[in-house]
Amino acid sequence: MTATNANLLQRIMKTASKIEPHELKAVLLSFGFVFVLMAAYYILRPVRDALASEWTDTELSFLWNLNFFISVAIVALYGIAVSKIRFRLLVPGVYAFFAASFLAFYFGITGLPISALIDKVFYVWVSVFSLFHVSVFWSFMSDLFSKEQSERLFAFIAAGASAGALVGPAIPTLFATAVGTDTLLLIAAVALLLPIPVIVYLERLKVVELHNEDVHADLSAARIGGRPFAGFRMFFSNPYLLGIGLFILLYTAIGSFVYFEQKNLLAVFDRATRTQILGGVDLLVNVLTFGIGLFATGRIVKRFGMPATLALVPVFICAGLLILAFAPILIIVLALQVARRAGNYAITRPAREMLFTAVDRETRFKAKPVIDIAVYRGGDAVSSIAFAGLTDGVGLGLGAMAAVGAGIAAAWAAVGGYLGRRFADRQPAAAGDSAAEPA
Repeated sequence: MTATNANLLQRIMKTASKIEPHELKAVLLSFGFVFVLMAAYYILRPVRDALASEWTDTELSFLWNLNFFISVAIVALYGIAVSKIRFRLLVPGVYAFFAASFLAFYFGITGLPISALIDKVFYVWVSVFSLFHVSVFWSFMSDLFSKEQSERLFAFIAAGASAGALVGPAIPTLFATAVGTDTLLLIAAVALLLPIPVIVYLERLKVVELHNEDVHADLSAARIGGRPFAGFRMFFSNPYLLGIGLFILLYTAIGSFVYFEQKNLLAVFDRATRTQILGGVDLLVNVLTFGIGLFATGRIVKRFGMPATLALVPVFICAGLLILAFAPILIIVLALQVARRAGNYAITRPAREMLFTAVDRETRFKAKPVIDIAVYRGGDAVSSIAFAGLTDGVGLGLGAMAAVGAGIAAAWAAVGGYLGRRFADRQPAAAGDSAAEPA
């Protein structure tokens, strides 16, 4: 690229997304990093979901509950790894580990006689991977960029995840029948190895171009100390982290409500029509997420602040659920699903990740996975049981359930506003600090 073209790209990116010239290389590499991660996940996801049709509802329900407990165990093991492994090896080691695991599944599925059991283990493992790989990525981003930079840059970087979500599904769609679903595991495993040299280079850019060497201690020698299970203690003893956890729980509750209502209204269609409708929802969600994240989210945070940004999507969903309570029709449910998912990916999730730039480094790498994985999966389990109890047990109809959901969305908005205000009051955490603000 010539100097003229490089300068033109820098001017365009600064105008469109508030990216400074010295940040451009790190931001684009981070964009590509999460692009590859999400593409790999969306290669694996249809392989996982195709397996579910082979099991009874009881078997699948058992796997969903088992997934929560396995997720908690994985978080604990990750806490041990964080306390024992040097930082410069930890993040690339996570992705190398997942790549090796999917390579092992490939040989296990194709070469062992207990493939039915391996299929179920694979189903749960991909569900763990779906949250874990993103959580580790954003922890790395929080350690790479300063608090001020995160408010400008995270939305653009998050759009890389949306782009990967658009490209990833095309691979199994186009090539699954030609190469076989087992080969897709090999493709995903190779893809997960690609970010490793990028991680090493980003650590270098952090010092030589971003000049963020004061954000944390020396990476070449530092270990993140403390007890391996400190993440759980940090979470339960810190009101700020508990607030983030409550925000996640309310989000998963709304997700379950909208999902189950969508499922019930789609029951009148045949399988092919349901697939076509839901495919259109996925495409629209990813297109909207990419566009909003690329050009709007950073400006929303800057213009309205974190309290309004975190409360924006919950308020919109609350209004939509109130409409649904009086007009329980499919088009409104689908519109809510699109708004909830696109709003989360493009606005709520990047803003939520910014919250972790105001805590110390050990908290990011120990307490954050507790929230992103254990709390998230626990919320899925609890909210799905609650929905089934209110409908099958109590007998509430769609309109009444939508009204209940609106109340949950209102609480979700209130918690988002509270977290935004707390974030604004906190100072960026230094590397060796035990906390930016006492619990």
